[in-house]
This record gives sequence, C-alpha cells and structure tokens, in this order.
Amino acid sequence: MLRRLYDWTMSLAARKSAEVWLGVISFVESSIFLVPADVLFLPMALARPDRAWRYALLATVTSVLGGVAGWFLGYYAYESIARPILEFYGKAEAFDQLRLSVDYETVVLLLITSGLAHLPPIKVVTILSGVAHVNLWLFIVSAIVARGGRFFLLAWLLRRYGEPIRHFIEKRLGQIAAAGAILLILLYIAYRLLAH
Repeated sequence: MLRRLYDWTMSLAARKSAEVWLGVISFVESSIFLVPADVLFLPMALARPDRAWRYALLATVTSVLGGVAGWFLGYYAYESIARPILEFYGKAEAFDQLRLSVDYETVVLLLITSGLAHLPPIKVVTILSGVAHVNLWLFIVSAIVARGGRFFLLAWLLRRYGEPIRHFIEKRLGQIAAAGAILLILLYIAYRLLAH
C-alpha cells in the first residue's frame, strides 16, 4: 500500500494541477497522510527550478495549516477523530506511550525535529501538541521554522545543484536530518541536566 501511495504521489508532479496537489499533500501530510510532501516537491522543483522558492513557500504554508488542523484534532477531537486515524496507521499505542512520557517542552522539541526530519512523523506530533495543549502560537512559530527550514533548504539545494543532488536528497537527506534532530535532542538533554 505504501509503495502505491508513493507512486501515485510521484505521478502528480507531472500534472498541470501539480501546485494544487502539492498544497493538498503538504496539508494532509501534517495531520493524516503517510507520504511526505517531499516526494512531490522534489520532482516539481527539478522540473521548474525557477519556481522552487514558490513551491517551498506553498509547501510551508499548507504544511503549517495542516499542522494546525492536526493540533485542533488533538485538542478538540482526540478520541472521536484523531485516535481512529492513529489506529489506522498502527500508531495509537506508540502515541499513547509518547503522550504519557513527555512534558510540554519535549513536545515542542519533537515538533521541531519532526518538522525537519520526520522524527517522529509530523502527524503524530501535531496531534500530540493539541492533546498536550501546546500554546497554538508557539506551535505555529515552531512549525513555520521547522517546515519552512526543510522546504527552503530543499529548494536551495535543488536550485544550486540540480538533478545530481536529487539522488543524494532521496537517499541521504533523511539521515542528515535525523543526525541534526538527534543533535538537537542531545543539546536539549544536556540543557535539562545542567538546569537541574
């Protein structure tokens, strides 16, 4: 099923309505969809490098709006809507364990790491942010920084290096972003230890 979703998402890049689809995928990825918007963003930005910044802005805005929708799901409709979505993806148990083991500051850190590196998946953290009652404005600013940082970095890399960087991004960017996320987490842990 995941492979079919991936292939379908890739096929959208060739359509005239690709920008609309990029907005839709970016929006739903942040709250309920499994395939990251990068899958559509990369081929679009490679095909039209002159529009890479425009695509990055579109993906950032719609991703943040989707994150806000996920926040509202967690805040107002966790049991009736958000939990069934998490159960559908087999993430409900992991979500419950995460929810019981993290504090407010950790949720904000997870929001940044998931926005940059999908660790954990962004949809899980947006819902968790609502459940944990993270301040909505703090949530929005964090999402803009994390998601905007990711999409604008991809746009810059694609404009600067073109097609050769695509393979690197598809194979290694997740690992680099994960390393950055781990570094952020370690810095946070060190801060917490020094503060106590």
